[in-house]
Amino acid sequence: MPIKKWFFQYIIALPLIFVLLSSVQYLKGRGLEYSIEFGVFWALITVSIVAITRVYYYRKNINCTVCNDLPNKNQKHGGG
Repeated sequence: MPIKKWFFQYIIALPLIFVLLSSVQYLKGRGLEYSIEFGVFWALITVSIVAITRVYYYRKNINCTVCNDLPNKNQKHGGG
């Protein structure tokens, strides 16, 4: 599994998703504390779901064009 690649991707994605979600809540008029809690909670859930899905696809040998995690020999066989 390309754990190192995924780790760096999620290290970048987590704060970006947090800032996006928190700022949207703040701009909607919510308090700063609520916005931060919302951003942390949903950023963690989002990244967790994406990570679990990628691990599942990788283990089931399902090709993901966006992720590009499978070796080249496996990508020729296609898949979802």
